[in-house]
Amino acid sequence: MNAEVEPGTHAFRDVVLKRRSIRRYRSEPVPREVIEGLLEAAIWSPSAHNRQPWRFAVVETDMQKETLAQAMGERLRRDLQADGVPAEVIEMDAGRSYSRITRSPVLVVLCLSMVDMDVYSDEKRSLNEYLMAVQSVAMAGQNILLAAHDVGLGACWMCAPLFCPDVVKATLNLPDDWQPQALLTIGYPAETREKTRKLLEASVVWR
Repeated sequence: MNAEVEPGTHAFRDVVLKRRSIRRYRSEPVPREVIEGLLEAAIWSPSAHNRQPWRFAVVETDMQKETLAQAMGERLRRDLQADGVPAEVIEMDAGRSYSRITRSPVLVVLCLSMVDMDVYSDEKRSLNEYLMAVQSVAMAGQNILLAAHDVGLGACWMCAPLFCPDVVKATLNLPDDWQPQALLTIGYPAETREKTRKLLEASVVWR
């Protein structure tokens, strides 16, 4: 292998294998230019038809984090109550979500927009087109997670917006075509985590 290529290859492998979902952060703020660098990495992800359906809402202020956490928490409580979940479990779940959102220096809400995607007359192809947009946004989110680790930040993917997209959209006053998909918490790590993976053979077939 060419010596000029090898260090970069090793560096990328190191980022991929050592990234972890970090949920606790130091209180220090993340500079705006660092966040912009993460988003720049995101928009260079591959996307269906190269339509780039990703949209990003960056939440930095404590007041907006508090408002978002409270609104999402109210919906979570109502949904779990309807499911018959015990009150103490509901408060534990809502409290955990509230803490993760409000104690994160930066939040990035991943959204998708269908405005530039293809339009079909039948349900099957329309669903496939939507799934292509979802996949595109997910790839952009993965780029953010990897880029964050690369610059010494921790980050974690929260799926909660999928369960209350209308709440997230209204609270953040997002454009009509923005559909919340996930929430990334980002900051300088205040914890270390170790994870394992199943053996590769458990997930692969060769044909």
